[in-house]
Amino acid sequence: MLELQRDTIKQIYIHAIEEFPNECCGVILTDGVQEFVRRCKNIQNERHAEDPETYPRDARTAYLMDPDDLIKIHREVDTEGKRIKAFYHSHPNEDAYFSEKDRVDALQPWGEPNHSDIPYVVISLFNQQRDSTRVNCCAYSWLGVTVSIRIRDGKITNVHTASS
Repeated sequence: MLELQRDTIKQIYIHAIEEFPNECCGVILTDGVQEFVRRCKNIQNERHAEDPETYPRDARTAYLMDPDDLIKIHREVDTEGKRIKAFYHSHPNEDAYFSEKDRVDALQPWGEPNHSDIPYVVISLFNQQRDSTRVNCCAYSWLGVTVSIRIRDGKITNVHTASS
């Protein structure tokens, strides 16, 4: 089961609000005690502008983590004894679910997960009004465990875990 510290969830929530109506994306690291949210630049709009046939979606409905950001994060993992706890991204004005595109993007060309032991957190954000935003957050694991987190008006309320 994935357990995230409240401050981590809050940081992801703030990131999603700041990037709205585009998807945000990033990585959650841990040293075993603390969690560290590392934001990544969503370069989906850039790729879409360069090659709309290969990248038909823009950043409102897709994300692509900047490879330079990922390199920095992997260096941090390698040099500071941290590990990747989860990847995250948002679904603006959509439910929190692991979409077919999310699943395909997380797979290697031969169909195996890139990181089978690392969950993916999806946070949904409805309504751009900062004072009345409805948010759901779910974590998806290749092992079939889903964690649902409800956030209303910036306060974390329900946390529910289920196995599929």
